[in-house]
Amino acid sequence: MTDGLPLPRRYGAIGALCCGTALIIIDGGIANVALPSIARDLHVESSAVVSIVTVYQLMLVMLLLPFAGLGERIGLKRMYQVGQTIFTVATLLCFFAKSLPFLLIVRAAQAIGAAGALSVSSALIRSTYPSSQLGRGLGINSVIVSSSAAAAPTIGGLVLAVAPWPWVFACAIPFALLSLLLGRALPDPKPQHAHFDVLGAVMCAAMFGLVIGGAESAVHGNSPVVSAAIVLTGTLVGYYFVKREKGDANPILPLDLLARPVIALSVVGAYTAFIASMTLLLSTPFRLTQEFGFSAAMVGAAIAPWPLTNMIVAPLAGWLSDRIPAGLLGGIGMCISITALLLIAFLPAHPGYFDIAWRMALCGSGFGTFLPPNARLIIGSAPRERAAAAGGLISTVRLTGQTTGATVVALLLALGIGAGRVPPLVSVGLAVVAGLCSLSRLRPSIRNPQRTEVQDEVPTLKTTR
Repeated sequence: MTDGLPLPRRYGAIGALCCGTALIIIDGGIANVALPSIARDLHVESSAVVSIVTVYQLMLVMLLLPFAGLGERIGLKRMYQVGQTIFTVATLLCFFAKSLPFLLIVRAAQAIGAAGALSVSSALIRSTYPSSQLGRGLGINSVIVSSSAAAAPTIGGLVLAVAPWPWVFACAIPFALLSLLLGRALPDPKPQHAHFDVLGAVMCAAMFGLVIGGAESAVHGNSPVVSAAIVLTGTLVGYYFVKREKGDANPILPLDLLARPVIALSVVGAYTAFIASMTLLLSTPFRLTQEFGFSAAMVGAAIAPWPLTNMIVAPLAGWLSDRIPAGLLGGIGMCISITALLLIAFLPAHPGYFDIAWRMALCGSGFGTFLPPNARLIIGSAPRERAAAAGGLISTVRLTGQTTGATVVALLLALGIGAGRVPPLVSVGLAVVAGLCSLSRLRPSIRNPQRTEVQDEVPTLKTTR
């Protein structure tokens, strides 16, 4: 079995994965800036137009794991290219939308394509890079995700400054076509010839959709009885879904991977870390505006050091994870983040820009040190034939954690405590959990399970003379 793609084909595959991931992440956030313009031009209420964003996020969470399972069976490269094609066509249709219902339909189609590509992107990264460079590859991917998410509002604002809102979507078309062209260089591992559980895929999507949708409806002021009923229905579907999946050799919900302590701890750590980071990032603008009187431009400038620092630290952490145990790197990262979060919670009475900027940079560097090695350990600890399931798990945990973080902030704001020091203190507690999960992976019984074909891909500390 070859270890990664040969050069120069590897560069083409890396270009395709970076370009495709950036487009999907940017398109998920770029619409936020255009919402007021869309509401005005389509003559709809502002509360209704927000569904353009939520339908995209919810569809992604619902479909990532089912599409990861489908990708294992039809081929990772085919799944990625089909997803990118659907995404490109749907993006083009967004340009011609003249009504909110049609725009919601094509946004849902965009999410279907995005889920198809993202569900197998981590598995393709594993097949693209040599195992000795897997952490580096995942670190680069982490930079693409974080920098794209940070750049989306700026790109949207620049487009709206010179063109109507449909061009916010259409400007991505040339880059989407470039990603499809470069995609010819992607690795094409042999697919599994196994039955795809369609009913299980539907139950998986319904579980995530009902639980997350019901929770979001509750914090946004809908009927608590109806919201509770939706969440309860999703929980019941999840119970029977998990019960059904236990007997499957290649389950859609990767219970076989979660049964491995090292992966289970990594998933819990990633989930709490994503909730912590999103809780801070979403609550900080409210605090800076209401408590300290910052303008919108000052808020953006104060938060910018987080993604900028992350762009530097994440690839470095990925490179180090090829040499140093992820448990140690993650523990160090969370210690840095906990320190920064406490400093953010207890800001001076009259903070200036620099007081906030260096704290945000420190916090971003901590999360940047934690996340790429954590993802590397999940991918590297999974059997090669289950790499797509592991990759789908990583993306699902990220999106679910971010969605949960947004729900936490909405709840804190509804309680009147979301614009002060409570959100960063909540993030501190979550970061402590993530750090403990990371350090627990250093135990020999967890770090060195019974030997599999990929055990050697999980690094251990080396001594030199």
